Amino acid sequence: MFKRQALTILLLAVVAVSGAFGPRALAEKVLAQGTGPELAVYNQGIALVKEARTLTLAQGVQPVTITDVAAQIDPTSVHFKSLTDPAGTTVLEQNFEYDLVGADKLLSKYVDQPIQLITNDGAAYEGALLNGSGDIILQDKDGQVLVVNRGSVRDFTFPKLPEGLITRPSLVWLVDAQEAGEQRAEITYMTNGIGWQANYVLLLARDDQTLDLNGWITLDNHSGATYRDAKLKLIAGDINQVRQGQPEQVYKVMAEVAAPTPQVAERGFFEYHLYEVQRPVTIKDNQTKQIEFVTATGVPAEKFFVYDGAQGYSFWGGLQTDPGYGADTGVKQVKTMLQFDTGEEGVNAQLPKGVVRVYQADVDGSALLVGEDSIEHTPKDENVRLYIGDAFDIVGERIQTNFAQLGDKTIEESYEITVRNHKAEAVQVRVVEHLYRWSDWEIVAESAEESAEHTRLDAQTVEWRLDVPADGEAKVTYTVRYRW
Repeated sequence: MFKRQALTILLLAVVAVSGAFGPRALAEKVLAQGTGPELAVYNQGIALVKEARTLTLAQGVQPVTITDVAAQIDPTSVHFKSLTDPAGTTVLEQNFEYDLVGADKLLSKYVDQPIQLITNDGAAYEGALLNGSGDIILQDKDGQVLVVNRGSVRDFTFPKLPEGLITRPSLVWLVDAQEAGEQRAEITYMTNGIGWQANYVLLLARDDQTLDLNGWITLDNHSGATYRDAKLKLIAGDINQVRQGQPEQVYKVMAEVAAPTPQVAERGFFEYHLYEVQRPVTIKDNQTKQIEFVTATGVPAEKFFVYDGAQGYSFWGGLQTDPGYGADTGVKQVKTMLQFDTGEEGVNAQLPKGVVRVYQADVDGSALLVGEDSIEHTPKDENVRLYIGDAFDIVGERIQTNFAQLGDKTIEESYEITVRNHKAEAVQVRVVEHLYRWSDWEIVAESAEESAEHTRLDAQTVEWRLDVPADGEAKVTYTVRYRW
């Protein structure tokens, strides 16, 4: 994992290595590739932007201003380099200007200076502005002071735009050029406000045995800039960042869906995975764009049921001797789960984290939503397990039947768990129990119809797989002994 500064240093190193091909050759190469930016977008709402610009420079020291950059740029990550004459073009300083023009800014800049205003009734006033933070206070040339309610003002007139105010966020460099003329320059920076996640659509077969999967890259841009014909790369993985406090900003997001089935190349990058779109992509500001990146059909799937009657209770490191602790949870819902594999016999792809929506066709062929869940970054050859929803026709019940203190350092506790199946076919339900009172435990008695022994899932969790007949019920009873 690396921090944001390390990511910037890595970028600068790549730029430095590129210099080995010669500045003139590099400039010609960039021109041949077009003017679209390169955009590397990360899961955490940040992006690395690299773009080439053609600048007309005079000889000597001069300011260079770039206006159409992201409003949420990280100014500490900005890098400017001449590709045409890197040795003869020196950056003396760089600035990010974001003091944007607005009515309040103009009024604050014009204190003690003359302005004009027109009220809603058409009356015109002129004078030196004494205060503009609330009601407008003017002093005319005769010294008379006039107070005008801000809400009654229709128009303001200012002689000119004050120095220091700009209409768009701008990058400004102070550059010393040895030669005058056109130069090709490369600009790189990081910006907040643009990120991506994966969204998946699963169509489950009517027999619940197979599924079809479509994975979509969902790109959300509210960085304050539009990226036209960008070379787009998406990094799947959570990089380490140094967080700095920034004011929260709210943006309106509009949706646009890209053309279906574009080609997206996937490859490993450092300890992450990289997805590169194989065509230029235009990403507008305040836009959500979707691009398909993975498809799979006929993937083997398994649907199963889980009754976890003590969900939410677990061993936290302390002894629990209260007889009522976890005894009556009231949980009756049986979870419906769906599982599939990302290996060669399954999806055969890595799956970046995102939201999975599961559909199934009704008898008339129309697909209906049956549930959704989220997944974390999942490499190949792993299982994906989804919680789809609660089974309507299967109910669980968990009852504490005994609690006894056996001496100073021993407790025994017994439970009866009943699963009722109101379906017309038999089902198997995985009954899960958490041994949450203490770390040293032993199940000293148990019984289950057709399955007498539990399976240990981890240090504090056991499971029984209970076969429940159609329109019938099945039970598990067990006694656990804790020692400390």
